[in-house]
Amino acid sequence: MKTQRANKLILLSMGDLCGIGPEVVAKAVAEPAPDLAAKLCVIGDVAVMRRAMDWAGVKLPLLSLSTLDEAETLPPGCVAVWQPEGMAADLLACPVGQIDARAGAAAALCIAAAVTAIQAGQADALVTAPIHKEALHAAGVGYPGHTEMLQAMAANGGEVAPVRMMLANQELRVVLVTIHCSLRQAIDLISLERVLETIRIAQRAMLNFGLKAPRIAVAGLNPHAGEGGLFGDEEIRHIAPAIARARAEGIDASGPYAPDTVFMRARDALGHAGEFDVVVAMTHDHGLIPVKYLGVEQGVNVSLGLPFVRTSPDHGTAFDLAGSGRADASSMKAALAMAASMLA
Repeated sequence: MKTQRANKLILLSMGDLCGIGPEVVAKAVAEPAPDLAAKLCVIGDVAVMRRAMDWAGVKLPLLSLSTLDEAETLPPGCVAVWQPEGMAADLLACPVGQIDARAGAAAALCIAAAVTAIQAGQADALVTAPIHKEALHAAGVGYPGHTEMLQAMAANGGEVAPVRMMLANQELRVVLVTIHCSLRQAIDLISLERVLETIRIAQRAMLNFGLKAPRIAVAGLNPHAGEGGLFGDEEIRHIAPAIARARAEGIDASGPYAPDTVFMRARDALGHAGEFDVVVAMTHDHGLIPVKYLGVEQGVNVSLGLPFVRTSPDHGTAFDLAGSGRADASSMKAALAMAASMLA
C-alpha cells in the first residue's frame, strides 16, 4: 500500500563501510544545499554512521528511526538513520580500508531495503554511496555493480527493463552502451539493437531534463570511428545503422564520431559552447574517462531506465582515505542535488 506523504523523501545508502561512503553521506546530509526541497534519511548501520559522523566532524545529533514512516516528521538539524533488519552485529570490527565480505553484505542489504521502501511508496529517490565490487563478490552477491543490482531489483519478478548508466557534470553528459564487463565482452555486446536502445534512453532522459530537442552524438568504437572499415567494421555493421534508425524516429542523433575528439566537441564550458547535449559511448572507459578527467567533485552517476530516481557520486570507495576525515563530499552533494531536481 503506497503512503501519501507531504514531503519528498530521498534515501541515502551508506555504501561499503570500509570505505568513505558513510563519511561522505554524513557530510552531505549535514550540509545539504539550502534549497534542497526534500527530506533525507540514511539507510545504514547506526553504529557505523555514528562513527562516520565522528570522523567527519559532524556535530549534529543522530536520530535512529524505528520505521521509515517517522521520516515524514523529521526535525531539522539531525542525521536520520534507519537500520534495516538483518544487519550484522559486528560491522565495527570490519577493517577500515580493506575488503571485507561483511561490508559487502551490509551494503547490498541497504540497497535492497531502500529499493523495497521506494517500491512500497515510502520514499521517492535513492542516492547510493560507493560500494566495492570485490566485497560484494566476497559476500556472495551476484551483481557486478549498483546498476545491474538495481535493474534486477526494479524488475520485481517481472520483465527486466533496459537500464543505462549516465555520468554527468556541469560540462559533459555521457550515456554508456556497455558497462561492467571485460573490454572483450563489451565489444561482443555492441549491436544495432543495443546502440539504438541506448540512443532512445538518452533521448528520453534529456527530454526529462527539460531539453526540447536534444542533440545526441554517438561515438564510434574503433580508432577514427573505424576509418571506413579500415580499423574495424562495428561502425558500419551496428552503430551507423542504429543512428539511421534513431533519426527515422525523429531523434537528433548523429555520428559515429571518432571517440578521441567527440567529447571535446560536446563539452559545454566557458568560451566553448558544446555542439551536443549528450554523448553515447560504446564502452565504460571510453565514456567515463573524459567526464572524470574534468573532475570528480561535481560528477554524478544517474541510472537511466529505472522506475525510480537513482543517482550516486562519481568516485569509488577510496580505501586510502577511509577513516581520515578528509573525504570530499562534493560529488555526493551534487548527486543529492541531481536527485532532488529530477523529483521536482
